[in-house]
Amino acid sequence: MFSLAGPRPWLIGVVHLRATPGAPRYAGDLGAVLEAARVDARALREGGADAVVVENFGDVPFHGEQVPPATVAAMALAVRAVRDELGELPCGVNVLRNDAAAALGLCAATGASFLRVNVHVGVAVTDQGIVQGRAADTVRARAQLCPAAALLADVHVKHAVPLGGGSIADAAADTVRRGLADGLIVSGAGTGSAPEREDLVQVRERVPDVPLLVGSGLTADNAVALLGGSDGGALAAGAIVGTSLKRGGDVLAPVDPRRVERLRGVLDGLR
Repeated sequence: MFSLAGPRPWLIGVVHLRATPGAPRYAGDLGAVLEAARVDARALREGGADAVVVENFGDVPFHGEQVPPATVAAMALAVRAVRDELGELPCGVNVLRNDAAAALGLCAATGASFLRVNVHVGVAVTDQGIVQGRAADTVRARAQLCPAAALLADVHVKHAVPLGGGSIADAAADTVRRGLADGLIVSGAGTGSAPEREDLVQVRERVPDVPLLVGSGLTADNAVALLGGSDGGALAAGAIVGTSLKRGGDVLAPVDPRRVERLRGVLDGLR
């Protein structure tokens, strides 16, 4: 199974796919979507990323819990294209907004190493409405389809408000102990927004034996303040980074390998 163990913090770059067939902003050229994904994957690899996650970022507005077959088909082609550029680097998938079943199918069909699930346990109010975690279904399907794929789950995910109350530490404990997630992700309020360091500390202290990732807003400028521990090591196992690796910090722009290199250097200082 994919593991976040290692001597240095992981830098997982994001390939934000352009709109795929069926989405309102699809431009009618899937080849262009795939080529843009290849270019970003190549830039992430050349800049020093450890892994890449592919997500259907351009498919706004997102379906809440089940995407159409056309989306899955396009993402399968995109993941294969990205994997061709990455060589031996791991590749993961995130099917927005919360289609874990589709993500598992993609892992099984493409050999992707991990999936990100935005709402794995509990219930959240999102811009797609009420999104409910389906951990029982997801974990059982994973065992049948792709048992080697790691399940990375968000805790109090961005662009959402959790229902039912409870602290982020309680939610993290439930996500691991009752949802059987292999890793946890803590994000800020939205895309490109950094989480509060205190949220990371609370999750790390409550669930110390499970890898923790920053899920949004990490930059070369805030990485040390956000992740640096008192012992010179890192508070988390690494980060999933999209926006700050793009040209000019524009989430819609291509990946800038120089930005990847700079962040890689900062994270290496937190071994």
